[in-house]
Amino acid sequence: MGELSLNINIQEPRWDQSTFMGRARHFFTVTDPRNLLLSGAQLEASRNIVQNYRAGVVAPGLTEDQLWRAKYVYDSAFHPDTGEKLVLIGRMSAQTPTVVFWQWVNQSFNAIVNYSNRSGDAPITVGQLGTAYVSATTGAVATALGLKSLTKHLPPLVGRFVPFAAVAAANCINIPLMRQRELQVGIPVTDEEGQRLGQSVAAAKQGIFQVVISRICMAIPAMAIPPVIMDSLEKKDFLKRRPWLGAPLQVGLVGFCLVFATPLCCALFPQKSSIRVSRLEPDLRAQIHEQTPSVQVVYYNKGL
Repeated sequence: MGELSLNINIQEPRWDQSTFMGRARHFFTVTDPRNLLLSGAQLEASRNIVQNYRAGVVAPGLTEDQLWRAKYVYDSAFHPDTGEKLVLIGRMSAQTPTVVFWQWVNQSFNAIVNYSNRSGDAPITVGQLGTAYVSATTGAVATALGLKSLTKHLPPLVGRFVPFAAVAAANCINIPLMRQRELQVGIPVTDEEGQRLGQSVAAAKQGIFQVVISRICMAIPAMAIPPVIMDSLEKKDFLKRRPWLGAPLQVGLVGFCLVFATPLCCALFPQKSSIRVSRLEPDLRAQIHEQTPSVQVVYYNKGL
């Protein structure tokens, strides 16, 4: 067997990202929960394979499948722009279902995920990060608890769907606040070859909007399907005689839904999103027209 070719483009996903199925296969691989079981040594080995390959060095005996496996392990555990190793609960493969304390725990978890999966490489100070965390968790918890208080005035089945509204509203607050630095300084935009052209707040707004939509859609199966099933099961004798099974059964249903919803909803929009130059800020638009007049569309990492 000959040495592996250096012409494989591991800068891009393995599958066609212009199609939903291609994006879905990509995110099923990136969010594979089994990645959480990998040791630090395995993560470093994957990073070395990827970085060496990008530098033109191929390990003896390395196959194409092994290269792609290393690339996806690397993508699941390291930030695409900064290269920093993500904390375990900040990885998309750690998405897991969670009154004031538990809402705070849940929104703190979301804040870590949102920060870890942000776009861009602009530095953020500890003070800015702390302000973003406090505002994001406080706003999201207050919104979630406010909506939750409505359940006492609603029919039981309808009341079960209020948490979905709370999750949706909390995402609309938590994500933009944890990524507010992007809205202040913008995120990198590049041409099709990856050449950096500048920083854009317009691209950041579009990327954050796409992520909010994806996260809300991600919650729909977990928040819509289990309530219907549980409402039906709780009327059956089996669960009436074993009420203690209610909570673990609902958690299991939510987890099952998230296993499929997470990658499918991440795939709603391309990871390498695009925006027309005409929609960028006037100064950046003028700069691009002056330096590279043929460029009509620029690209950016939308985050997750």
